[in-house]
Amino acid sequence: MVVLSVPPEVTVILLDIEGTTTPIAFVKDTLFSYIRENVKDYLHTHWGEEECQQDVSLLRKQAEEDSHLEGAVPIPVRSEHGVDDTEQIIQAVVDNVYWQMSLDRKTPALKQLQGHIWRAAFTAGTVKAEFFEDVVPAIRKWRQAGMKVYIYSSGSVEAQKLLFGYSTEGNILELFDGHFDTKIGHKIESESYRRIATSIGCSPNNILFLTDVTREANAAEEADVHVAVVVRPGNAGLTDDEKSYFNLITSFNELFLPSST
Repeated sequence: MVVLSVPPEVTVILLDIEGTTTPIAFVKDTLFSYIRENVKDYLHTHWGEEECQQDVSLLRKQAEEDSHLEGAVPIPVRSEHGVDDTEQIIQAVVDNVYWQMSLDRKTPALKQLQGHIWRAAFTAGTVKAEFFEDVVPAIRKWRQAGMKVYIYSSGSVEAQKLLFGYSTEGNILELFDGHFDTKIGHKIESESYRRIATSIGCSPNNILFLTDVTREANAAEEADVHVAVVVRPGNAGLTDDEKSYFNLITSFNELFLPSST
């Protein structure tokens, strides 16, 4: 087994989710498929609720900002003339969600609605999050060694907490010291990692970031964060240059913590 020694100054491990803790296939084939298959039913069921209307308003505002983009789907406002145009609006929301997801967009409006649909699925027991088998035992070991563990994902903090709160391993939220999403900045921008360090109350070089995405790894490195690229089944392949440049691990068990001796 390859062993990567964690630098002694590291006190925080920052984790990506998709392709790092969780198989990409679960995210794409289970979570995103669930949205596509259930968004219309969800809207019908929750249409009269304030939260759902707030979600729709955010998506409508995003659609207005996207109006210059090819294929963008507008979301009409409710008619003021007493006409029941609910079905037309719901279909527009569905079409807008499909369009954004087809482009793999990560707008806050889309993420918010997705998070609420997943919440309904997770709390009903319809969906349970899956993790690679090395993930939970390794995180427990890191915490016993005194490490703090945080999550940084493009998925909303609410969606993150659903994943770790309703999983095949049960509720494991207690294993994490905090969560970050793109409200703190995008994952391919180095400033985001500086903000995370400030929020945690440490220096960037006190953090080890684990991700499967090399653009994120580059951004973190630019902020003086330590990085290891996680190679998992189903992840995108790496170039020869990336393989030779980055520290690579295929399992969390390959991290060696000096404090664990």
